[in-house]
Amino acid sequence: MIEAAPAKVNLYLHVTGRRADGYHLLDSLAVFGPAMDTVQAAAAGDLSLALDGVFGAALQAEPDNLVLRAARALAAQAGVPARAALCLTKRLPVASGIGGGSADAAAALRALNALWGCKLDEAALAGIAAPLGADIPVCVASRPMRMQGVGEVLLPAPRLPDCGLLLVNPGVALPTPAVFKARAPGFTPAAALPEAWADAAGMARDLAALRNDLEPPAIQLCPVVAEVLAALAALPGCLLARMSGSGATCFGLFADPAAGRAAAALLPGAWWRDAGGLYGAGA
Repeated sequence: MIEAAPAKVNLYLHVTGRRADGYHLLDSLAVFGPAMDTVQAAAAGDLSLALDGVFGAALQAEPDNLVLRAARALAAQAGVPARAALCLTKRLPVASGIGGGSADAAAALRALNALWGCKLDEAALAGIAAPLGADIPVCVASRPMRMQGVGEVLLPAPRLPDCGLLLVNPGVALPTPAVFKARAPGFTPAAALPEAWADAAGMARDLAALRNDLEPPAIQLCPVVAEVLAALAALPGCLLARMSGSGATCFGLFADPAAGRAAAALLPGAWWRDAGGLYGAGA
């Protein structure tokens, strides 16, 4: 069983409040692509995880990868032995604000659900995913969705137009807890979104009136984020430049995938980048 684990991109992210237990409440429009990891699952006598890909070495020191925790959680819920040989091909930067670890765990849940014959639906898999991480439920779906609460409230996204995304990371890891800790006090109301956008330009205009509340603290901790945003905004055809999640990955929104790919070639060679269309937008 092979499952794609596409990057999760927050087109906006408002911190709307905070629960008594300290978890922040969010409102965000999440889309997926164009870059992705891959998770492969095969029958085996025990549970194991192999790592490869350009960023695989960055996870070698982890004592208990999120993919393995997801596998054990599914096995416990389904009442089956946790036996599978898993292989994660890591192409997404680690701790980069595009939900790589969450996407990997979600892909493992989908792959093992099929391998083990659990026959759980998407809602059941999302329920298993929620205690493991706030981004994993939306990554189980891997299609555009509006996220609220602490990530467990998933609502339909507006109908999205054809567009292109260019993802850029300067090679600096930004731990999410540190970014939230550096955030200034106060909250932002949930956004008012239309039912649909006719084109990428109209979507970019509406999104420009919104924000990513984690962008200022991320820039404070990692000033190169501001350099990436400025470089994206200066690219021909870029309709919107913004940071995703808690950073440091930023994205540029373009009228179509070809425009994003052409613009990617104009960025500094030392920066990681990937460009293309949205994943799962027609699902």
